[in-house]
Amino acid sequence: MNRINATVTAIQSVDNLSVVAFEAGNQALRMMALGLNPPIEVGARVTLGAKATNVALAKNLSGTLSMSNQLACVVESLEKGALLCAVKLRFNDSTLQSVITLASALSMNLEVGDEVVALIKASELSILEYH
Repeated sequence: MNRINATVTAIQSVDNLSVVAFEAGNQALRMMALGLNPPIEVGARVTLGAKATNVALAKNLSGTLSMSNQLACVVESLEKGALLCAVKLRFNDSTLQSVITLASALSMNLEVGDEVVALIKASELSILEYH
């Protein structure tokens, strides 16, 4: 599980649906949630989580995407298997991991040191810990 330390910057709620905004370093993040239990407040420190299989990668990204969580990262290592590739990423002071197909890693020509954008849907981000 990927872990990102962040601060809650805004909360919008309608009925039981909430969109929570965070800041991690200088990066804005968003999370969709059905019910916030326990409730959180603006200014709260949290640890966010996302599964490695829910982290997509883009290289030379241009244009506009509907994915609000776009993290500028550097590839630290690649572990290529027969079908999958585990990509270790550096994001600010955090280490993230993405698991993609080997075919995708090869078509992107991923190499250590490459600058990539890690993409996480707001619905795939969760709060792991409250500080």
